[in-house]
Amino acid sequence: MIEFDDAGVTVGDVTLLAPVSVTAQRGEALIVRGRNGTGKSTLLRVLAGVRKPSRGTVRIGGAGVNDRDRGFRRRVAVMIGLPPMAPDLTVLDHVLLVAATWMDDSAQAANLARDVLTELGLDALGERFPHELSSGQTQLFGLALVLARPFEVLILDEPEQRLDTEHVESVIRVLRARRDNGATLVVATHSPLLADGLADRTLRLDASA
Repeated sequence: MIEFDDAGVTVGDVTLLAPVSVTAQRGEALIVRGRNGTGKSTLLRVLAGVRKPSRGTVRIGGAGVNDRDRGFRRRVAVMIGLPPMAPDLTVLDHVLLVAATWMDDSAQAANLARDVLTELGLDALGERFPHELSSGQTQLFGLALVLARPFEVLILDEPEQRLDTEHVESVIRVLRARRDNGATLVVATHSPLLADGLADRTLRLDASA
């Protein structure tokens, strides 16, 4: 499903991502480890199609990446930083909007939105506004916005941020369910708990990860 073939990123004399070759199959979770500055987020941005590699190739499902293509965007869901949030929409409004954008059946979209909030323990917070959430709740809310849509590939940058151990374990369960349903996951993380609980394979961008 995912192929990096000697793909790297340089800007002038600065290497943002040393050349990488790695694959991930459908229904696998690839965990990306490494110190800050070793290229984890850059690798995810290349995979998401928002940064072009300076060398090598990257393919998803046998095709090149292109974030301007609707078919690519339908196949690939991305969370690199928190998604945009509207201050005058509730948590449930946001998640419903995302689900309805990608699904033709309004009842199915509503069910998906509510199911995702329940999975992440946010169902009681549906009528709150984003500014009323704690930092950990905001992190889970951002993840809900990414999960409330169809995808074949899920790209996440440090989804464990701002979360305590109990909530990291909850996120692991939610992501395992997507992987077990056939999605390919690429997750950059500093969390040994998340890495050990989810990884089918691990890419280490430095020897001390």
